[in-house]
Amino acid sequence: MISRSTLRAIVALLGLTLLAGLGYVLRWRSNPSPCPYAQRHAIDLPRPIITRSRLRDVLEPRPGERLLEVGPGTGYYTGTVARAIEPSGTLHAIDVQPEMVEHLRTRLRQEGNSNVEPIRGDARSLPYPDDAFDAAYLVLVLGEIPDQERTLDELERVLKPDGRLVVGESLPDPHFVRLEQLRRRVERRGLAFGAHVGTRAGYFARFNAVAPKKSTDAVE
Repeated sequence: MISRSTLRAIVALLGLTLLAGLGYVLRWRSNPSPCPYAQRHAIDLPRPIITRSRLRDVLEPRPGERLLEVGPGTGYYTGTVARAIEPSGTLHAIDVQPEMVEHLRTRLRQEGNSNVEPIRGDARSLPYPDDAFDAAYLVLVLGEIPDQERTLDELERVLKPDGRLVVGESLPDPHFVRLEQLRRRVERRGLAFGAHVGTRAGYFARFNAVAPKKSTDAVE
């Protein structure tokens, strides 16, 4: 049998481990940052709720469309979406980490995807003109960006007037964004909530651009 002193030591160790984990999560949430390239293997693990097929169903990519993926990382979803818009569609993939961009390029070559254009860039200042994309998506990314409001503004800017935006989130990601919070923030930008799949703990949500774009012309 386990002695009381040993049991107390085990409980104390578990408590310290839990506190350390909680501290790590709180520190990461208060200092948003992308998943380091050194931890890239973790982001390629299976995702039972936010699956590739569910993303495809919600995003509804169509052949010939021009799409944008923000924060593709190692390309977990990239190939699936790229194949759905063949033969004439193009998927632009932008990531802030140069190592991720190079990793993605290598993966795309190995998988034979030729309709993806990976570049290094910042979601807070997207290097694309207004009304450039039929749809955009980001998965487990929004909470990692220091200025999420500016990022949402940029995504709204580069979407076509009838464009689609899909956001994917899932626990236990420490940067998890709740669906209710996401809806309020996106709908303020003139995009209407269209559909979602999953649960409160993990979901894909689609928003449709229905409001007229704001004019940039000077008022006379």
